[in-house]
Amino acid sequence: MNTGILIIAHAPLASALRACVLHVYPDAGDGIRALDVPANENPDVTRAAALALLRQFGAPQALVLTDVFGATPCNVAQKVVDGHQSKLVVGVNLPMLLRTVNYRHEPLDVLVTRALAGGTQSIMQVAVTAPQNQHRKTHDQHQHNHSQ
Repeated sequence: MNTGILIIAHAPLASALRACVLHVYPDAGDGIRALDVPANENPDVTRAAALALLRQFGAPQALVLTDVFGATPCNVAQKVVDGHQSKLVVGVNLPMLLRTVNYRHEPLDVLVTRALAGGTQSIMQVAVTAPQNQHRKTHDQHQHNHSQ
């Protein structure tokens, strides 16, 4: 059985992340819900909406992902998962979500580990120098001269 995934984030991030995931995993739509939290929305309204979305999974557990620790979406999510067989991970990004959806069939604790790894391992510095501007190695020069 797949774990349900609920994204609670500042509007429009949650639904945008869900749309991106469905581009890669079009069959995962039933297992992923998104709750966009508008600015200045009453946290009780957000909480009620989140609980309703969790009930739609029809499963006792879910993974809840939010964007910023200490912000309203996270605060609401903490209350939503409290007392349930659900886990909360903060700092959602697209690589984290893709990894989570890919492994949604695994047990919830393993899924949390996969989410954390997917989110952190995707953060890296990338060289900004274009390959055509980099110096060629000696053997590249030799091969380049023979190909002309």
